[in-house]
Amino acid sequence: MTHLTLGGMNLKDKGAAKVAGGLAIVAVLLSGCLKTEEFPAVPTIAFKSFEFFGDSASLVISFTDGDGDVGLDATDNAPPFDTASTYYYNLFLEHSEKINGEWQVVQFAQPINYRIPRITPTGQNKTLEGEIAVAIDPFPLYITGNADTVRYSVEMVDRALNRSNKVLTNEIIVP
Repeated sequence: MTHLTLGGMNLKDKGAAKVAGGLAIVAVLLSGCLKTEEFPAVPTIAFKSFEFFGDSASLVISFTDGDGDVGLDATDNAPPFDTASTYYYNLFLEHSEKINGEWQVVQFAQPINYRIPRITPTGQNKTLEGEIAVAIDPFPLYITGNADTVRYSVEMVDRALNRSNKVLTNEIIVP
């Protein structure tokens, strides 16, 4: 049996390549027709996990934001993002301890706030969905000594100053 080859490929292989190429083109065209997921412009967060790592801990939240204005650059330092403003930070943790079965918010001299780096997507679709992990370091030093169980309330603010919902971590038994 003889196979006709064109450019190093026989006709049978050429047909398969054309079908695969055609399917790839159709897939690209259909992906442009797929509806992109839409989220509100106000960020939404959900608690994912809390893990200990010796003398530190990691808190992970998931988030969505419809207009993609999450995070701040080092150049974002003019009001309302200057160091004298509450909005210099964009992720806020509130520490609570369980004492005698009741949760009590603990105010520290230095609040537990973080500055999430800018993560604005490029292109037309600005929606964001992802996870943010923050290191609480040193973790045990935040415990006042009156409790063996703590939890955190977490809230995020975007560049338009939209505040997310507040979420609570699970109860964290201090080692």
